[in-house]
Amino acid sequence: MFEQLVAAAPQGVVDDLLNLQMPAAEKVIRTVAIYLGILLIIRVAGKRLMAQMNSQDLVVVLLLSNVVQNAIIGQDNSLVGGLLGAAVLVIVNAALDHWALRSPRVAWLLDGRPTVVVQDGVLDPRALAHVGMSPEELNNAIQPHGADSLSEVQRVALEPGGSITVELKPDARSATIGDLRRAVDALTARLDTQGGAGAR
Repeated sequence: MFEQLVAAAPQGVVDDLLNLQMPAAEKVIRTVAIYLGILLIIRVAGKRLMAQMNSQDLVVVLLLSNVVQNAIIGQDNSLVGGLLGAAVLVIVNAALDHWALRSPRVAWLLDGRPTVVVQDGVLDPRALAHVGMSPEELNNAIQPHGADSLSEVQRVALEPGGSITVELKPDARSATIGDLRRAVDALTARLDTQGGAGAR
């Protein structure tokens, strides 16, 4: 079927689809270089870009692929070139992920470490400024976790992947069904003990 389609297509179309218009090695080098360059830019830009995107951040992310597109494809618009570039991206990404799992240093280079912005209910303004978040954005981030104010928070950290980890103080945590069952069991045992002591 594929051979029939190729045979029926004009020769110029077949050439445009299947013939690379640059050496394959150049295509691979361009793709890897752009991948590593964007990875470095995002690493330097900080965790905030991955966490709480404002409208400017969204515009940057949307335009980023268009900005680097020509650097990857060069003069090559062939189907084979596009598939080669896609395969290189997937392979390099998988290799770096695998390497990061085996090496803590590589994981740190690629992702960094969590940035603690609140500890024991106290905001660290320098850490917050370092990740590029405003106090209002931080408050908006902790509210879905059940905290109404920083005084209820034990620890807040911005993780390397952009997620925000919120740990509430024990008194501010919502009781679970297990907590309620344990409290009822303890109260029942206490009443039984007092009832037994009163009967004697």
